[in-house]
Amino acid sequence: MVARLAARGARVLDADDVAHRALEPGTPAHQAVREAFGPRYEKADGTLDRALLARLVFADAGARATLEAIVHPVVEQAVRAAIAANGPGEVLVVEAALLVERDARRRYGLDGLIVVDAPEEVALARLVGRGMDPADARARLAAQASRGERLRAADYVILNVGTLAELDEMADAAWAWIGRLADGPDAESPSAATS
Repeated sequence: MVARLAARGARVLDADDVAHRALEPGTPAHQAVREAFGPRYEKADGTLDRALLARLVFADAGARATLEAIVHPVVEQAVRAAIAANGPGEVLVVEAALLVERDARRRYGLDGLIVVDAPEEVALARLVGRGMDPADARARLAAQASRGERLRAADYVILNVGTLAELDEMADAAWAWIGRLADGPDAESPSAATS
């Protein structure tokens, strides 16, 4: 969905991409992860073994909290910088998996929260279809806000279970909705988030 909004003119900040770059070798966050979890979570080339670390943090809430305490401040700084740089007439869309869990709308003062939704079995099948182990995919989904929590937090919902043509129609409708956010009293340059 985010690519479709970008094609319609939105600037996009991908929080997962920010987190990925924050953990590259030589960065303070990478060093903090190494100190917190040890070198066994690094590959021979010094990069993080993301699959091994993911298995740990999605099975251990304490480990997940430690990793989030390292990575989230970096992501938060990037989101705040992108919002500050949002010029008149520009639309900023922040894409992140943990928007509801991090209370992103209130935390960043976003104008709206779009949830791209699918039934859990569809989401699970998509993760497995991308090569993720089924148990890892279930653990990842269980670590996130529930579908009901995401839907209750949403200002706008896109049900992603149809054809690509239907998804394009929903992107058009979402883009029109985002444009209406600019009609608010203090929203000259709307910002929205997708989860």
